[in-house]
Amino acid sequence: MRPRHPAPILLVITAAAALSLAACADYAPAGSGGASTETAVPPPSPAPTSAPTPAGMVTYTFPDGRLSFAHPADWRVVHEQVSASPPVETAAVIDANGAGRVNIYYSQVGDAVAGPDARFVLAADPVPGLVGHTVPTPHSSFFADHVNGAVEYRMGLTAGLPVSPDGKVQNGPVMLGDRILAADVLFTGPPFANDEAAKAWYWGGDGQKLKALLMSFSYR
Repeated sequence: MRPRHPAPILLVITAAAALSLAACADYAPAGSGGASTETAVPPPSPAPTSAPTPAGMVTYTFPDGRLSFAHPADWRVVHEQVSASPPVETAAVIDANGAGRVNIYYSQVGDAVAGPDARFVLAADPVPGLVGHTVPTPHSSFFADHVNGAVEYRMGLTAGLPVSPDGKVQNGPVMLGDRILAADVLFTGPPFANDEAAKAWYWGGDGQKLKALLMSFSYR
């Protein structure tokens, strides 16, 4: 089954259909002592940090000047201001071949969707530039959702870990100030044969390039 386009946020205005943007050209990934009387003082929370722009990548900043991310220098970003009030923005990241690689939704409008039957996390890392701006800390995540007997591989930003420590699937939106952020990698080619093929792609050049993009998100 061809993986479906991930949609962690349901747009509530018709104009937000611009998420597709003409970005969906196909590509096919290869293939996750004594007692102390002193009062303990907790250590201070780490200050928010922004990772430097990786070599060979350039930074794109949204019009509000707060949200930014880096992408390969030969890729481009197609941005659209779908609505000014309330603010609704979309951006499609297009690779050098004209294929859509990542869809981004940045808005005050949105709602969460129901989760899958089961989820298996292949990789997840906290995004340095988003630490301290929201709880839980957003992660760059790659995981497999099992829905109605089919497997759907998904990669993008998640609010915290895709699965909680007690094993529950988590689908809450990434909140930054008064806005919702969603960033999802587009899988439009043939599906991965299995988790091992998916992991091989993820740790290869294409997967790591997309991970670097997700890990570069920063908010100020």
